[in-house]
Amino acid sequence: MQTLLRTPLYDSHVALGARLVPFAGWEMPVQYEGVIAEHRAVRSDAGAFDVSHMGELTVDGPGAREFLQSVLSNDVERLEPGLAQYTLLTNEQGGIVDDLIVYELEAERYLLIVNASNREPDFAWLQEREPADVEVRDVSDDYALIAVQGPRALERLGLPDAPAFTFAEGEVGGVECTVNRTGYTGEQGVELLVSAEAAAELWDRVLERGVVPCGLGARDTLRLEVCYPLHGNDISPETDAISAGLGWVCALDTGFTGADKLRRIKEGGPEHKLAAFVMEEAGIPRQGMPIVEGGEVTSGSHSPMLERGIGLGYVPAELAQPESELTIDVRGRKRRARVVKKPIYSREES
Repeated sequence: MQTLLRTPLYDSHVALGARLVPFAGWEMPVQYEGVIAEHRAVRSDAGAFDVSHMGELTVDGPGAREFLQSVLSNDVERLEPGLAQYTLLTNEQGGIVDDLIVYELEAERYLLIVNASNREPDFAWLQEREPADVEVRDVSDDYALIAVQGPRALERLGLPDAPAFTFAEGEVGGVECTVNRTGYTGEQGVELLVSAEAAAELWDRVLERGVVPCGLGARDTLRLEVCYPLHGNDISPETDAISAGLGWVCALDTGFTGADKLRRIKEGGPEHKLAAFVMEEAGIPRQGMPIVEGGEVTSGSHSPMLERGIGLGYVPAELAQPESELTIDVRGRKRRARVVKKPIYSREES
């Protein structure tokens, strides 16, 4: 039986009475007070998530920029120190090995924050391809990562506003950390990268400021409401970026791995597209449930903000248009659903 890994904040979660579950090989908090309360705290105020299970890889050397340009889908040339970028690691078929954020720390030095379950595969993938003048290292064990998200996140942390996908060294409550203006909730917020040794103190300083501790359950419903894909569910090495609606992070003219294949898919039009939908009848869609018209649900849950079932799923391209009608097979019961424009939830419409 696999021994579950624990983040530097494990004892903090136990002390707070979190419900802990296995996730991607880690023992992680799925909830504290409850998923709905935590979800609404992030939408209305501020919540904190331990995301220290995510992987951190550094890419250094004179050829680092050229190397990353060849393996990542977005245009690395647009980065400069202090800027970050959402991007994809792709295979020769245009499939998504991982989705990640790349940070330019300084000239010839980059940080990749990757999905927890892909930390080792990503590291191996990059190491196998690194040229002689580039070194890829896995530094994940040196760091913890705390996401603080919500409309009052910056106010509660006493941090100045900054453009999305920028980062800078800073401190919260006297604890030094890298303040990344990134997140996975659709709300304003930061992800604080801190040394593993200082993680528990930073977590305490964040919660002392009135930020609500939140588990992975709320993180999943929050990202689903704003249609952020989850690797392993909505995207995978077998799904391509164009069908997944991620063509906007593919600079096809850079010639990254799989770019030619993706160009052909874009020109011909994908056969299936990842569509967002809301349930028109009672029923909660879940991953793997059939879509009667073709395809299946890749992510599904109850939306705490819309108070109805919502989901994502690959459907025939002609059915991916908003207002198309779908039928979800919810444990043998046919339930009507409607395709909607992404995101499913936005503050302006609530």
